[in-house]
Amino acid sequence: MNQFGNRNALVLILLYALSCSKWELTSSARERMAIDHRMLHGRGRNMLQNGLGSTPQMGWNSWNHFGCQIDESIIRGTADAMVSTGLSGAGYTYINIDDCWAELSRDSGGNLVPRSSTFPSGINALADYVHGKGLKLGIYSDAGYETCQGQPGSLGHEGKDASTFASWGVDYLKYDNCNNDGTSPEVRFPVMRDALLKTNSALFFSLCEWGVDNPATWAPQVGNSWRTTGDISDNWSSMLSNADQNNAWASYAGPGGWNDPDMLEVGNGGMTTEEYRSHFSIWALMKAPLLIGCDIRNLDSDTLAILGEKEVIAVNQDSLGVQGSKVSSQGNLEVWAGALSGNRVAVVLWNRGGSAADITANWGDIGLTSSTTVTVRDLWAHQNWPSKYEGSLTVSSVCSHCVSMLLLSPTSG
Repeated sequence: MNQFGNRNALVLILLYALSCSKWELTSSARERMAIDHRMLHGRGRNMLQNGLGSTPQMGWNSWNHFGCQIDESIIRGTADAMVSTGLSGAGYTYINIDDCWAELSRDSGGNLVPRSSTFPSGINALADYVHGKGLKLGIYSDAGYETCQGQPGSLGHEGKDASTFASWGVDYLKYDNCNNDGTSPEVRFPVMRDALLKTNSALFFSLCEWGVDNPATWAPQVGNSWRTTGDISDNWSSMLSNADQNNAWASYAGPGGWNDPDMLEVGNGGMTTEEYRSHFSIWALMKAPLLIGCDIRNLDSDTLAILGEKEVIAVNQDSLGVQGSKVSSQGNLEVWAGALSGNRVAVVLWNRGGSAADITANWGDIGLTSSTTVTVRDLWAHQNWPSKYEGSLTVSSVCSHCVSMLLLSPTSG
């Protein structure tokens, strides 16, 4: 945005603030400020123009659970399970194949070839099967000479590989950063963007350069999502670290492009049910991609309940597209919040400590004026609180490593 555009945006914010009573910003003003704030960072005008990613992507990826031990039977079974479990009805759409799907050499024409031992039917047939379930198929490549696991990368082959993916009916590309030539991701990744756009096919472009080159500052013009962190592991400390790293870039996310703290570990067994519920809640509030990383063919009831929680998913998929963020903390007791459409606010009270504790959300921290009165809904309990609240609210005895996730809807102020 040029200097004149920046000045106009600032004037809009000031005029809107002056229109609010008592010089305090109402939640409507907060929504407008959030939108203008993204415009000041270049969001909204300079985003990737492929028509995708109006809300964060939802689906499944093979890597966290299966690593390289994948084949077409697993992918077909996962597509079947996405439908039979009801997860597709909750919004999960993409079935994404990660690394290890290709032969270790290109064919005589320089084309990528599906590994005959594990994908004998080919990717085109697999895409047809997934599409027949009402889902979409994703695939993996790398902006280097080889992928992280040694299959051919796309560096120098971007046009050919993009055309191949489009011809196979692929809907999504995860693009990694291993074994590259040492040039900046900011130079290499747009080459694949341009190649994908030339195919005239709608391929969601997911950048995976691990946050090394501050992608939030340039990737909105390149991809529909961008990793802000290294790989997640299935443990509490790794999840906390990725959440905190991703939080730093909140203002750069919005419709068309999203910060990505890596895939979900829910259901893989390394955390407790309450820790997984915390994981899912924070990812939803941060407008992170919700990409399941466990074996959905064999879900237990707790995992399915977390992954399928539609009221929490609705926060993630809210049309306003404002990434929620950490707004206050007292030691290990944290308040995270984010604006939603309809002047609502989503709040997560998060106890990262080792014992139960009371946590309070003050209106000044979550963007509400002190006189605003709200109704409260507990999204995990599916219960409306009987009273209305003004100025603050407190949840008593939030258990260790637990969250309370609330939806606040203003009734006055």
